[in-house]
Amino acid sequence: MYTCKHFAIHELVPPNVYKDRGEKAWQLLDDRLLMTLDKLRERYGKMTVNNYHWGGDREWSGLRTSDSPYYSPCSQHSFGRAADCLFGAASVEAVRQEILANPDDPDFAMIGSLELGVSWLHFDVRNCDRIMTYRP
Repeated sequence: MYTCKHFAIHELVPPNVYKDRGEKAWQLLDDRLLMTLDKLRERYGKMTVNNYHWGGDREWSGLRTSDSPYYSPCSQHSFGRAADCLFGAASVEAVRQEILANPDDPDFAMIGSLELGVSWLHFDVRNCDRIMTYRP
């Protein structure tokens, strides 16, 4: 089982899951997602997925459960295979364009899909021809 080097579990799951499962919540997330999150943080520096633990307003940017207002039963978030990321120093659009321009870069090798036209970096590790893009 892979656990992130650069993220605590509460940064990747909603408060109810963290409260109920604690560190066991790592089991709900796809290893490919976790490895890619670590690679992105190492490459681009500070990143935020969920920040509710520190009083922020992001709690549904990693795993989504059925009580999320953004829940969809077929969303990659619902399977622990997606994250919506913000960056401290890097532009989200610059990161997205770098990934699209370099899909074979080892740091991006497990990314299956990117969402376009949003102010966060949504990536997921779904099983598809790489790199699939879509708009909300």
